[in-house]
Order: sequence, then structure tokens, then C-alpha cells
Amino acid sequence: MAQVTVTIDGKAYRMACEEGQEDHLSDLAARFDQYVSHLKGQFGEIGDLRLTVMAGIMVMDELSEVNRRLKSLETELGNLKSGRDVQLSEQARSEEALASALSEVTAQIHSIAAKLNGRAGAPAN
Repeated sequence: MAQVTVTIDGKAYRMACEEGQEDHLSDLAARFDQYVSHLKGQFGEIGDLRLTVMAGIMVMDELSEVNRRLKSLETELGNLKSGRDVQLSEQARSEEALASALSEVTAQIHSIAAKLNGRAGAPAN
């Protein structure tokens, strides 16, 4: 396991993480430190534990909002896929109907051509 030292509210914390995740953990800690610094700027020195709890709640609030938006987007995506499937099905039916109509017209043209060829070969009266 790798180890990283992160700084939150001016205090260093040594943390373990998987190999290769050191930069990611450092970025997460830096982002969390921004929350703590923001709250400290708003409320002053109200205690490390209280600042940490408030920052954690802010992060969870944002996560909750992101999850809500994700669910909404997943629902919208499902609706779009369903609509696409309906449109593709309707398009396939239209193409089948068009192919059938073309086949019928082709048969009629062949029939007319055969009749015309039969008249052309028949002796004149």
C-alpha cells in the first residue's frame, strides 16, 4: 500500500491508499480542504470537529444532488431509448410496407409488359 500525506486545515494527515492512487487521494483531500477553508472563513474558529462535520455534510449534500441529477438523466436516457426503439420499429414497418408495395408494382409492371409483348407478337387482324 502506498502512503500519502495530505493537509486539511493546516494539519498533516498520513493516509494509506492503493498504489497509483496517490494523486487522486491528494486531489480529494485538497478539495475537502477547500470546503473546510470556506466554512472557516464564514464561521471562524468553531472547532476542528464541527468544521469537519459541516464540510462532510456539504460534500454529502452535493453528492445527493449529483445522484438526483444522475437518476433524472438515467430516466431521460431510458425514455429516449424507448422512443428511439419505437421509431425504429415504426421505420422498419414502413420499410416493409414500402418493399411490399414496390414488389406489387413490379409484379403489375411485369404483367403489363407480358401482355404488351403478347400483343406485339400476335398477328394483326
